Amino acid sequence: MAVYAVDDYGRDPHLVAALSPLARLRWNVSVTGAGNIPGTAALLVCNSRRFSLGAVYAALALSDTTGRTVRFVGRPDTAPLGPLMRRVGALLAHPADVLSALRDGDLVMVSAAGTAHARQAGAVPHELVGQAVIAQVPVLPVTTINSRFGRAAHVVVGPVVTARRKRSGPLAHVELAERVQHQLQRMLDNDGAVDVDVEGDVEDDLAVEDDV
Repeated sequence: MAVYAVDDYGRDPHLVAALSPLARLRWNVSVTGAGNIPGTAALLVCNSRRFSLGAVYAALALSDTTGRTVRFVGRPDTAPLGPLMRRVGALLAHPADVLSALRDGDLVMVSAAGTAHARQAGAVPHELVGQAVIAQVPVLPVTTINSRFGRAAHVVVGPVVTARRKRSGPLAHVELAERVQHQLQRMLDNDGAVDVDVEGDVEDDLAVEDDV
């Protein structure tokens, strides 16, 4: 009988491999800036348009590109969706879970607050960004832009964001979260390109309608 092993966080690589072709049928994702991701643990923070599942397709695309597991934060703690999302790499939005994964050397994707407009970066959860400060790992902004009705999606990884001043405690977490949000907004204002080399434009069908 085949044994399907899951990792310490409940992720089932066999299930992920089985679902990846289905994900590629839904999203045709291009990735830029993956070279900014270090070979160590890191916290990735992406923008989030409501109902776009940006963190999901970004995590899957970056996993394929880097050959590393990218866990994403935000699974519910209730059945049936919670256990299923856990098996594809989702973590609870609990600081302790994020800190544990970072200390284990993982790449962890968290989402900014969801917005109605695709080009708007919502507030970044400082209590989760703070776990990167505690774990002493880099924090990188990631923009996700996808066609509302088509398959095209674009993921851009920006450079590491650092705090302006050396702080300790909650103020350090809040300041870093605000700087990440600012960097995300700059990238979204410029089609994801800020301080990284973007090769080519987003596909024509990736144009996003402004919400009224």
